[in-house]
Amino acid sequence: MLFNSFEFFVFLPIVFLAYWFITFKSLRVQNALIVTASYAFYGWWDWRFLSLIVFSTLIDYVVGLALEKESGLGRRKLLLWFSLAANLGFLGFFKYYNFFVDSFVEAFSFFGGEISGRSLNIILPVGISFYTFQTLSYTLDIYKRKLEPTKDFMAFAAFVSFFPQLVAGPIERATNLLPQISKKRVFSYEQASSGLKLIIWGLFKKVAIADSLAPIVDDIFLNAQDYPSSTLVLGAVFFGFQIYGDFSGYSDIAIGTAKLFGIELMSNFKFPYFSRNIAEFWRTWHISLSTWFRDYIYIPLGGSRTTKKLVIRNIFIIFLVSGLWHGANWTFVIWGGIHALLFIPLFLFNNNRKYIENPVGANNRFPSLRDLLNITTTFGLVTLSWIFFRAESLAHSFTYLGRLFSDLSFKEYVHPLGYRMIDYFILLIFFIIYEYIIRKDERKPFNFKHKTTRFLMYALVVLGIVLFYDSGVDRSFIYFQF
Repeated sequence: MLFNSFEFFVFLPIVFLAYWFITFKSLRVQNALIVTASYAFYGWWDWRFLSLIVFSTLIDYVVGLALEKESGLGRRKLLLWFSLAANLGFLGFFKYYNFFVDSFVEAFSFFGGEISGRSLNIILPVGISFYTFQTLSYTLDIYKRKLEPTKDFMAFAAFVSFFPQLVAGPIERATNLLPQISKKRVFSYEQASSGLKLIIWGLFKKVAIADSLAPIVDDIFLNAQDYPSSTLVLGAVFFGFQIYGDFSGYSDIAIGTAKLFGIELMSNFKFPYFSRNIAEFWRTWHISLSTWFRDYIYIPLGGSRTTKKLVIRNIFIIFLVSGLWHGANWTFVIWGGIHALLFIPLFLFNNNRKYIENPVGANNRFPSLRDLLNITTTFGLVTLSWIFFRAESLAHSFTYLGRLFSDLSFKEYVHPLGYRMIDYFILLIFFIIYEYIIRKDERKPFNFKHKTTRFLMYALVVLGIVLFYDSGVDRSFIYFQF
């Protein structure tokens, strides 16, 4: 079920009313409603894959209780490895089996050998990368004794399957989400109102920005060999805004929907395209994933508190794994490697933590010329890396880049559906300016003192959704494929 579908706009009010007016007297019944609604939400795509969520829930619930009772280090490690093997085994089979088989066969062929490999017709379960990492955080935190396991199975099942963030995040930690699910929630008008505002803003990002740019991006990338450099630059820039509007829009809707049910999810995006270097970009882009890799892979490997050689190794590992997490394609691995290469110089010159407590424009209304230069440079580098992320294959990536840097001619681009291109430029200029205005708090997109200003912004955002809505565009979210 899509957030931007008619079905969801029927589903959400029904669950909301049942949650606050029928089941509110019993926490256990309320959590049972969350589980039931979440399974219905997920099963809307393919009910067969619900068995994976149930299986993962059962494994980590049982392992969590066993870890609490077990004091021996050896047996605790065995329990942890059982959870890792089960969860990552399912993820690896459904997402990476064909990738590794095909890569293995190609490697043998490259060195002159011959080997046959059998690919399988495997359907990737929606959101498997997200809920797998979420359940793993529970087991890992119990193993590290940062969290006590819950004995309430219904609360744990609600934590694993909570529908607002089930299929595309944010990837929540048990330390944040589970305590909220395990205690009675009280309806707050202010919280619900804040949630509705985030939902509206998220829909604007998805419908007006991401979906409206999608046909243009698809056309340019599909026909890259026929377009000059000017058009290819346009395609890469538009894809940068498409994926940001798509994914951050989903996160806003997820966070806003959770607020309607008295739950606060972590922020996943904090205006990443205003970043002044790659390190700042990764502190503000897909925060739930980058912090997951930091806490559960980077720091256990030694983090930054080891030799420079090992730190560089650790940086490469988390970025390459991050790339592979996004998809079973070498384009994603290259994309991760590019970001590692951009990050390492910052580490070597101690600039990777430069902007932690100093967001752009924090002390001034407008960014300085130096900040503008750094923002533009960072955005340019990120945009170039997006080419690998969007391309269908490495060959496609190199074709795109080859044309980008060889055919330097300019030709006016015509929208594949015949729409005026000037409308999209005006839309993006408005979007960039508006995001800069609200940059101090990603959870309050309409935080203006004057009622007239707020009303005007509501009207413009809703108007943008209506004007740029196109029923002929595929409205699924990009990150559903991950």
